[in-house]
Parts: sequence; structure tokens; C-alpha cells
Amino acid sequence: MKLDASRAVGAYAAVTTLAVVWLILGANAGPNAATFDTIDVQRINVREPDGTLRMTIASRDRMPGIIVAGRETPHPDRPQAGMIFYNDEGTENGGLVFSGALKDGKPTNLGALSFDRWRQDQTVSLSSDEAGDKRQAGLAINDRPDRPVDFATVARLVRQPASVERDAAIRAAGVGIAPRAFLGRTEDKASVLALRDANGRKRLELKVAANGHATIDFLNDQGHVARSITDVNR
Repeated sequence: MKLDASRAVGAYAAVTTLAVVWLILGANAGPNAATFDTIDVQRINVREPDGTLRMTIASRDRMPGIIVAGRETPHPDRPQAGMIFYNDEGTENGGLVFSGALKDGKPTNLGALSFDRWRQDQTVSLSSDEAGDKRQAGLAINDRPDRPVDFATVARLVRQPASVERDAAIRAAGVGIAPRAFLGRTEDKASVLALRDANGRKRLELKVAANGHATIDFLNDQGHVARSITDVNR
């Protein structure tokens, strides 16, 4: 089946938004249901009866920070509007974000659906990203550290000037990533399936270049191609 990341993200956004609006506008009529012709807001919070936050729909300027067990800390970099999902304890565990505009005369556009590890960063993401003539779209799978992120410490550290010591402290606070798989379109207009080991080292890549040239590369521990199979060998 053909994977079109931008259409998949757009379809998910449309279906999810319609479902949320259907619930909010009282499609399941009850004693507390209300009906509106139009709702024009900057943010909607969906909560459990006990107050636990389960989802936020917000404009760019009203997007929440990072919320863990109901406690919020500033997000270091989330300049998009969208939806944020929260698990049973009120901790962020994924979301759907989107942005786009002409910047310096060049088009920029982003749509991303992602899901996180428990009290960690995203492990699965479906995204379409464009910045001028650089475009990438695909499905990515990542490993994250086994320990939770110390979000409060990270929020404090990212405001400090970049240094080797700061970066080491951020890693010690539980921030880290080991890419494991990617399927999609790369900036050089190729279609790629790349598989990596537990240390994030690329070990196998299936690639069809923009000119139609196809290759299968096996890579060693140093990231060098140890063996290559191409369509020229047929």
C-alpha cells in the first residue's frame, strides 16, 4: 500500500477533530448536553470527571508546556498548534501538531502525529516536513532511554548557553534517542527504508533514487557500506 505521510496526517487531523467536535457539541444528548452553532476558542481541555487532563486542542500561542502527572513545565520548542494527548495519569504521551507559512519568501510546512514512551519522548512519528526546497515525509521509529526524563531539569538546562557540560547534563536527565527505522521520502528525493541497530547505527538501507536507480546496502559498525546490491547487477 502506498504511504503518503502528508495525506495520512491530514486525514487523521480531520477525523479526530470531527470526533472531538461531535462529542463536545452533545451528539450523545444528555442532561448536561449543550448545542452551539459555532465555537471560537483558543484552547479546549478534555478532562476526566476527577479533573485528570486527557487531551488539549490549542492554538500555537495557547499550547501547554510539558505536563507530567498534572504538573506543567515550559516546553523548550513547540511553535505549532494542534492536539496533545495525555495518559491515565495526566502525562503527555503523544500528539498531532501542525504549522506552516512563508518565511523569507520560502514555504515552510509541518504536520506530525507522534506517540511517546511513558514519561519520555516520541518513539513513533508520522510526519511531513518542508523548508524551502528541502522536503521529507515518512514514518520513523525510535528508541528512548529506559528511565523517565527529568523534565524540570531539562527545562532549566536548555535555557543555559550550549556547552559540552550542559549537553552531558541533559543526557543524564534522561534525554536521548536511538533511531531504529525510517520509511519515506528523503531530502534528496529518494524513497528509503533504513534499519538501524540498538545503538542507532544504520545497518541496512533499501533505496530508490530520484533517477530510479535502486540499491540495497549492508553497512558495518563504522557506517561504511560492506556490501551493496544494485539494479545494475541484474
